[in-house]
Amino acid sequence: MKRSLLAILLLVQPILSQGYEEKLYKQHGNYKIFYSAFNSSFIDSDIAVANNIVRGKGKGLVNIAVMEELTIGTPAKVTGRVFNILQQSQSLEFVAVKEQQALYYLAPFTFENEDYLTFKITVKPNDGKPSYSYDFKFQKKMYHD
Repeated sequence: MKRSLLAILLLVQPILSQGYEEKLYKQHGNYKIFYSAFNSSFIDSDIAVANNIVRGKGKGLVNIAVMEELTIGTPAKVTGRVFNILQQSQSLEFVAVKEQQALYYLAPFTFENEDYLTFKITVKPNDGKPSYSYDFKFQKKMYHD
């Protein structure tokens, strides 16, 4: 039985957060924007190959999901950057992943062991309504496996 990537992400998030993040979403109007960042090694190798995800030491993924209804993903344009404590930054290139009604956006990034990272994200829902964008940030300390 093949697991979906979304199911894996939702299952490992409580383990990965380890109390560092109080809340795993931001509320903007009718939208809940769920977010997480984790080591790419948490993704099964078969799923990584199927989704062109590079796994390895110092390689992470940021996951963003935009929802109006809790079970249905809302299409959006997601952009962002990740900064370390020295303010060195990387652009985040998000790719949409769709599985049944789930829709989420993944972007790879690199990190050093014990890097304390700040993710600055912009989400612009593409739902036919007037154009708004939502900016938020979150922080995460990343460790090599």
